[in-house]
Amino acid sequence: MVTSPSSPNRLLASLLPADFELLQPHLKFVELVHESVLFEAGDQIDRVYFPHSGIISLVVDLSNGQTIEAAMIGRDSVLGGSSALDGLVALNKAIIQLAGAGVTLDVARFREVAEKRPDFRTKLIRHEQMVFAQAQQSAACNASHTVEARLSRWLLRSRDLSGSDSLPLTQEFLAQMLGVQRSSVSVVAHTLQQAGLIHYSRGHIKIINLEGLQDASCECYGTVKGHYDRLLNGHT
Repeated sequence: MVTSPSSPNRLLASLLPADFELLQPHLKFVELVHESVLFEAGDQIDRVYFPHSGIISLVVDLSNGQTIEAAMIGRDSVLGGSSALDGLVALNKAIIQLAGAGVTLDVARFREVAEKRPDFRTKLIRHEQMVFAQAQQSAACNASHTVEARLSRWLLRSRDLSGSDSLPLTQEFLAQMLGVQRSSVSVVAHTLQQAGLIHYSRGHIKIINLEGLQDASCECYGTVKGHYDRLLNGHT
């Protein structure tokens, strides 16, 4: 019986065994250190990253000093996947939102396997579609929904990717990711805590009422989750 590859990264685990075998000897373990920048917008992409844990944020830096998150990469995806599709220049800054670990791979080897293996290339295309759909939804969300709904959506997505109800996040970092003032995050976090949905203390947030937080979130959480489930499962 043919079995799936064994990897904490769901993209790698979903590969055909023959595709994974071409990548495996070249995968190197890497620590994902909180707030480390993996590349800046405009940088040449020379490595790709498959997170096992932790979360990487793709962010846009504005001239007024604001930083706004466009998409999140976690254990179900790959950072730098566009490099196999001729996208060798980073369009966004990639910063580690939550510390973790993963494996990394040289772009040259990554492209070589993608060119030889059509099933692998198809999976990468789907993952890039997934990231693009997430970025589009984030833009609509930031323009249309309240900070409370956006923060709830963001916490739910972080929970999905980290696999934990406890998230080590400061108000300052949350404000940067949401593109709002720190005082706005403070007010909303207090509101969610008073409602019994989260507990916030000294840079840590714990989700204590998942259903309530889902109710407080906007439609964007379910929409993005639906995109991920559909594209990852190979449905159009």
